[in-house]
Amino acid sequence: MASLNRVLLIGNLTRDPDVRMMSNGRPVCNFGIALNRSYKDAEGNRKDETTFVEVESFGPRAEAVGRFFTKGRSIFIEGRLKLDQWESKEGEKRSALRVVLDSFEFVDSKQDASSSNVRSVDSVPPQVIEDSKNSSLPDKNKEDDLDDDVPF
Repeated sequence: MASLNRVLLIGNLTRDPDVRMMSNGRPVCNFGIALNRSYKDAEGNRKDETTFVEVESFGPRAEAVGRFFTKGRSIFIEGRLKLDQWESKEGEKRSALRVVLDSFEFVDSKQDASSSNVRSVDSVPPQVIEDSKNSSLPDKNKEDDLDDDVPF
């Protein structure tokens, strides 16, 4: 039987990302986002609804989210749903649904000018992100050189 576990969300961070190191040295980042929805009810009154979603990311993406995002920033995330289950101290069974981030993109334009050319982070190592943040945009001559390599 076929199945699909894919989530696409755009929302605002509800708190600053919390980046920690796991015991194996791999970074993990936890943050929450708020998703806002406006609609009209049966009587025609405008209603607002907010949904809060917990998100976790690992590796280079975790470090990048921690570096570039703060509370209130807009983010587009793509990921998968994960169900966490545990037992409380009182012996009650608990569960929480969260999103495990696969990739993200900046939505707003609050970035400083030096990182304005960084728009999407998928599997880019943090050092590459840092290097691109500090470099200038490629000059036109370098782009022209690439045309010579095209076989058509």
